Formats: sequence, C-alpha cells, structure tokens
Amino acid sequence: QVQLVESGGGLVQTGGSLTLSCAASGSIFKINYIAWHRQAPGNERELVAHLTSGGSTNFADSVKGRFTISRDNAKNTVYLQMNSLKVEDTGVYYCNEYIQTTPSAPRTYSFWGQGTQVTVSS
Repeated sequence: QVQLVESGGGLVQTGGSLTLSCAASGSIFKINYIAWHRQAPGNERELVAHLTSGGSTNFADSVKGRFTISRDNAKNTVYLQMNSLKVEDTGVYYCNEYIQTTPSAPRTYSFWGQGTQVTVSS
C-alpha cells in the first residue's frame, strides 16, 4: 500500500557528513508526521528527529545543532542531513511516517522503512 525506501547511508569518518533520504510511494494522500529513528547494536531504537505537517521540528539532544530534517513534498521525500558525525551516531537509521492514505481514510497509518546503515569511524 505504502512503501518507504531509505538511502544515503554508508561509512564516514568522524566529523564527516551524510544525507539520508526516505522516499515514500504508493497510496498517499497526506503525510502528517515524519520521524527518523536509529538503533545502535545492543541498544533500543531511539527517536532522532521529527517533522510535523505544520513544519515544526524537534531533535534528540545528542544531535541538536548537527542534524537537520527537511522534506520535498513534490517528491514525497524526507531528508536527514547529518553533519559533524560522531562515532556514537553509528547505527541503522529508519524513517517512520504517519500517512493518510486516501481522502476518506478515517485516520493516519504508521509506516516504516527498511533502514539504512550509518557507520562513523574514528
């Protein structure tokens, strides 16, 4: 029904930058809420950043000032720009979107991407 595909992960040295993308496709009427989460080995999945339909953003304290989140509505794509990367940013990054699939849908539905690996080396 709806598919989210992340890309842009990879291996980068400390202090480097990466931009992750999450492209949504399928039955999409409106994307109400977008979030990026990450999960490091042995750790629980944590919220990194979110963006509401109204344009409000919020970031985990650990990434404030280094990460930004943005979207291209025409492409149904959301981006996570990550700068000044640290070893502790390593993990699998997932996008999560709450989507109203049709104009008559009674609520939004949560969809997840498959994840993209980010590895920051010292």
